[in-house]
Amino acid sequence: MHAPDETPAHARLVAAHPPVATPPSKGESAVQREARRGLSWFAIGFSVTLGGFLAYTLAGEILRISELMILLMLAFFVAVSLDPFVRWLVRRGLKRGLAVGIVLAAFTGVIAGFMALVIPLVTNEVTAFSHAVPGWLEELRDHHSTLGRMEDHYHLIEKAKQQFGSGGGSSLFSGLLGAGQVLLTTVTDTVIVIVVALYFMAGLPQIKEFAYRFVPASGRERARALTDQVFVSTGRYMLGNLATSLIAGVSTFVWCSATSVPYAAALGVLVALLDLVPMVGSTVGGVVVSLVALAVSVPIAIATAVFYIAFRVAEDYLIVPRVMRHAVDVHPIVTVVAVLLGGALLGIIGALVAIPAAMTLGLLLDEFVFPRTDTA
Repeated sequence: MHAPDETPAHARLVAAHPPVATPPSKGESAVQREARRGLSWFAIGFSVTLGGFLAYTLAGEILRISELMILLMLAFFVAVSLDPFVRWLVRRGLKRGLAVGIVLAAFTGVIAGFMALVIPLVTNEVTAFSHAVPGWLEELRDHHSTLGRMEDHYHLIEKAKQQFGSGGGSSLFSGLLGAGQVLLTTVTDTVIVIVVALYFMAGLPQIKEFAYRFVPASGRERARALTDQVFVSTGRYMLGNLATSLIAGVSTFVWCSATSVPYAAALGVLVALLDLVPMVGSTVGGVVVSLVALAVSVPIAIATAVFYIAFRVAEDYLIVPRVMRHAVDVHPIVTVVAVLLGGALLGIIGALVAIPAAMTLGLLLDEFVFPRTDTA
């Protein structure tokens, strides 16, 4: 017997009488193809344009956020660096809020003192320059003076007039406006760092406790011990760095006073601040002081350069090892590589935090990675 046919009735009907496809007319087919092709190219162009615009906007926002993140990182580093002073005051019986206020007031006072030393000097130099300009113009018109002979040979006044007439005045105005914007940005960033560092210092215990909650309960005590070790080592490093910077600043003041180099106090504070940056800070400070020493004489400038070379050698091989021997345990090669990488990524801020970051990385490796690899 034949098995019953279980194919649905409508399927048998379609199989018996298959539909005949009616080809579209040639005119409609061509129009549809052109329409689809135009729509596809429009979609591709729109997608590429929109994607490029979104990528450009996202890159700009990331750059803005990165600048803010650098300021926040600097503020947190300042808070961690000043925390040993806060804890020392807390151990003396002061409340943490009052201790933070005292430390921040002292820190702000140091910055204000530096500005009080530098601003009058810059103001006096600008005033002296403005008073000297009329005399220089008179000498330019005097054909028997040195400036007058230079004017006869190079036609400086005529070239200056042409430069200002061809848009040089607007370029000068743009340059002054840009300098003003840089100054305003620097002041704003400094205020942001100080204010955020204040909040970080005041809430540092709460911040640490909040971060510990991301660690499983079984490992929190270990995380607390490691975090305390990192904070203590970072604080010791900054105290040692401040000590070496103080030595550099005092040495600069003594040298400038002994050799009659002007602005001894301001240069001493400047070198002390620059010396906070590892490796390159004291070198840049020495170059600045040597250039200022040219105002006295060329031999004094050469002697100043030799003094800073000798001081740099003494700092690297005598001062820093003695001051930092209880602070950090980082190999010199790691220090050099860390400072170079930090400076390349984040500039001066990166060079400043490079050694504590390398020290923290070393502690993490010793705590979590090397024990496993040694027993594997």
